Amino acid sequence: MSDDRKPENQETGMPVGIPGSAPGKKRRWIYFIVAAVVILAGGLAYLYFGGCLFGPGATDNTAGAHAQGEKYTCGMHPFIITDKPGNCPICGMTLTKIEGAPAPAAPAGAKSAPAAKPSGGARKILFYRNPMNPKITSQTPAKDEMGMDFVPVYEDETKGGGGAKSPEGYATVQVGAERIRLAGIQSAPATRETISRPVRAAGVVVADETRVRRVQSKIDGWVEKLHSNFTGQLVTKGQPLLEIYSPELVATQREYLLARAGVERMKESPYEDTRQMSSGLAQAARTRLKLFDVPESFIEELERTGKVRRTVTLNAPVSGYVTGKEVFEGTRVTPGMDLLTVTDLSRVWIDADLYEYEAQSVRVGQTATLETVADPGAKLKGRVSFIYPTFSPETRTLKVRFEFPNPGLRLKPQMYASVSLDLQGVTGVVIPDSALIETGVRQIVFVDTGDGSFEPREVKVGVRGDGKAQILSGVKAGENVAVRANFLLDSESKLRAALTRMTGGAQ
Repeated sequence: MSDDRKPENQETGMPVGIPGSAPGKKRRWIYFIVAAVVILAGGLAYLYFGGCLFGPGATDNTAGAHAQGEKYTCGMHPFIITDKPGNCPICGMTLTKIEGAPAPAAPAGAKSAPAAKPSGGARKILFYRNPMNPKITSQTPAKDEMGMDFVPVYEDETKGGGGAKSPEGYATVQVGAERIRLAGIQSAPATRETISRPVRAAGVVVADETRVRRVQSKIDGWVEKLHSNFTGQLVTKGQPLLEIYSPELVATQREYLLARAGVERMKESPYEDTRQMSSGLAQAARTRLKLFDVPESFIEELERTGKVRRTVTLNAPVSGYVTGKEVFEGTRVTPGMDLLTVTDLSRVWIDADLYEYEAQSVRVGQTATLETVADPGAKLKGRVSFIYPTFSPETRTLKVRFEFPNPGLRLKPQMYASVSLDLQGVTGVVIPDSALIETGVRQIVFVDTGDGSFEPREVKVGVRGDGKAQILSGVKAGENVAVRANFLLDSESKLRAALTRMTGGAQ
């Protein structure tokens, strides 16, 4: 027999769930409150999202979304990528906007407006690469294990890596106007002009060897008196240097006087042979004195007085400075012995060393300019007087001799001097020397082709001088070349070329 009675509440004794009971009323009120809250929330959502965003008169809030789609990077550290402007965490440089970054997706149901194409056409993204490891790529935007965004690789960035114009290992670089300004990249035009190659070389002042005279003894004797008694003394031509006593000179004087007396006695002789023999003996004695370097004035005095002198005075053969002194008063001298050295320093030589590539263009007779550390304001004009025939095996240089006047004895032997001369000028395409990037085996320049594009080219350099370089091939007159911050272009070009090789030529 079934029990139709309703269950009763143990506390109140009333049936459970019967309408009108207290728990039923409470549950209905709860349902009502929840429903009211849901309806109110839905209305507010409709008013806000429907009326404000998509309703009539709604304000355009796509700027924030567009800002979130913009990317910023550092010109010095391109692997730093962020979606907000600011400063580089490494170098502190202001981050620059990446030109051509992909625009954010349009809202569902909204009609997309045609995108504005940048000058030169839209840049096509080929793939995305890991900023820390370029070998890791992705066809869609992604992040690496450190949370850094992958860097987009554009089609124009992978071109030029070893093409017909770009040297091997280099690629054309595309740089935005803002990055050019921040990096300090500057360009200068290649012009056609005449350039001369100045050559500067350090040299040493030496005495002119053709103006050096040594005073030597031709007989045995002793130095009785020195009129020039110290090194460096200035003497003039014909000035007494020393007095020498020699028994041979005394005997020769006596022989000359006797021969002269015999000539006087033989004047009345009727025999012609006797007169000639007497005259010949006198002339031989006089010549002997002259061969012993006895001055002419001394011989004339001997003829006038007829008295033999004990010492003979030797005079200076040239004007100059006493640069060598080998004797003192009382020194015994022998034939061939150096007594004094007199050097004329009115003109001097400069022996300078030139490198092989410089010496090939030097010719005898070319004019040169000389400067010294001791007298910086003075400049002397001279010429190339001799080119030595052999190279120095130690320094691999060629010695060149310059000849300069020496007014006021400004140039002293063994003084250092700087010699400069302009070689023959040549006419051709000339660019600033700072545009060249020396790699050791070749020279590279970056040509500004416009629209922020810099194309690397290998050039052949000719004459260089005055901060300029002659270009034999690679650049034409009128083209602009990067002259400042081109090392940044060099690094970026090599990076893009390496990226092209690692990705299989933009595949």
